[in-house]
Amino acid sequence: MRMKKSLGAKALVFPTPVFLVGTYDKAGKPNVMTAAWGGLCCGQPPCVAVSLRKATYSYSNLVARRAFTICIPSEAQAKQADYFGLASGKTIDKFARTGLSAERSQLVDAPYVKECPLVLECKLAQTFELGLHTQFIGYIVDVKADAAVLNANGMVDIKKVNPMAFDPEGQNYFGIGALVGKAFSIGKP
Repeated sequence: MRMKKSLGAKALVFPTPVFLVGTYDKAGKPNVMTAAWGGLCCGQPPCVAVSLRKATYSYSNLVARRAFTICIPSEAQAKQADYFGLASGKTIDKFARTGLSAERSQLVDAPYVKECPLVLECKLAQTFELGLHTQFIGYIVDVKADAAVLNANGMVDIKKVNPMAFDPEGQNYFGIGALVGKAFSIGKP
């Protein structure tokens, strides 16, 4: 018989995404930060949620511009993604430091990381004060994917995107692993 050990109330769920949140500051300078507290939150209309602390530079940018992007970095971009979470855009041009490029969205008032394989362009729908973090819910206006990560049917192939997951307990990044089974199929009798 397996016994469960109480770990107490803590922010812990697996997998935790690695999101790069793109915003412009009041002067129009592009900024990006790494965030892990987020995920899809509605299918119709398509929406994504991300939670930021008020102390971050991106927080005030997002509030002022009412728009943001979510970029999904590949495993090959782990070093840059980690850096985006360590440095403050208030004093450093993170794009210049990493060699990655800021691309202006044509649909929302926010930049995205051109080199990331998958990008969600979002207009702010709602905010929720939750304590240390504020949850921002964005309407997904468009999803952009590099042609190289699409399969023969034009759909995004997770293995080609090669995204990362964040381990909040061990503070590590992991790859996605092997296929387990076909969803909405393996559970059928």
